[in-house]
Formats: sequence, C-alpha cells, structure tokens
Amino acid sequence: MSAIRLTVGVIVMAIGVPVTLFLLLPLQTVSNLFTMAAVSFIAWGVTDLLASILERPRLKDRTPGRALREDLERRSQD
Repeated sequence: MSAIRLTVGVIVMAIGVPVTLFLLLPLQTVSNLFTMAAVSFIAWGVTDLLASILERPRLKDRTPGRALREDLERRSQD
C-alpha cells in the first residue's frame, strides 16, 4: 500500500465519513463518532487488502478463493 493511498484512506474513511454521518444522523456522543470512525476505517482496510490480493493480473487462471488461500499461505510463510 502506498503512502498516498494510506493518507487518503485515513482522511476520508477515518475522518470525513464519520464526521459527515455524525452530523447527518442524530448522534450526540463522542463515543458514537469514534465508533463510526473505527468501523469505517477497518472496513476500508479489509476491503483494500482484499482488493490488493484479488487484483486481476495476479489471478493468472486461478479462482479468487484459490488465489486468496495461496496468498495467505505465502504471507504466513514469510
């Protein structure tokens, strides 16, 4: 993951989206804001990880499930 991609992800998913939802929904506590920030940032991180694993050029005649298993096995060996 590049530094620019991480920076944009943090700004958008950990700050921008939660603040917008906090203001649009009738939420009143700061813990709600932090919970939304954590959930949206973790969801973005997992999605970004899966997207990087399942990139089309890396599949090379493999199913996505098989590619995911092989990549996870390779990463666990490293």
